[in-house]
Amino acid sequence: MEVKGTAVIAIRDFVKRNYPDQFTDWLNELSDDAKAIYGNTIDSTQWYPVECGAKEPTEKIGKMFFNGDIKEGAMEAGRYSAEKALTGIYKIFVKAANPQYIIKRASRVFATYYRPCEIQVVDVPKNGVVVEMTKVTERYEAIERRILGWMYMALEISGCQGVNITNELVREEAEGKVVKFDMRWN
Repeated sequence: MEVKGTAVIAIRDFVKRNYPDQFTDWLNELSDDAKAIYGNTIDSTQWYPVECGAKEPTEKIGKMFFNGDIKEGAMEAGRYSAEKALTGIYKIFVKAANPQYIIKRASRVFATYYRPCEIQVVDVPKNGVVVEMTKVTERYEAIERRILGWMYMALEISGCQGVNITNELVREEAEGKVVKFDMRWN
């Protein structure tokens, strides 16, 4: 599985913005492969191996800045990414559109961040939306939590309250695993 440089940049920027005095320490904690990515110019259009481009750096965020809580660190990194992507001129659009539409659009964008994955809306209940990520070659909790954090923040920006999101493996297919993200709000 690979991750687009845009997502890699968001991870780097999360650390630089929130922990500027510890950025070098975080960088030094990374493996040589991850350090080769994060210690150089990151090309937003390039694809990077997901393990050293997103999984490991996100796990280090949880270990270093969230008392070892990888889930919380990944959620916060995802929230930051959504906040950066959906503020400014887009914030007005996000607040005006209904939450299901926002997640529908976001699922199309996510498919361009992780390959060979595909993400699609499969159900739109009242005050909710269910998305499936298909062709997942390997499940990484840090990556799924980052996605959860992004969706959570997108829903909050759109005005949703009482947001609850769960994720689970729903089945395995020949092309990979299928992970469901079930989002509900008040």
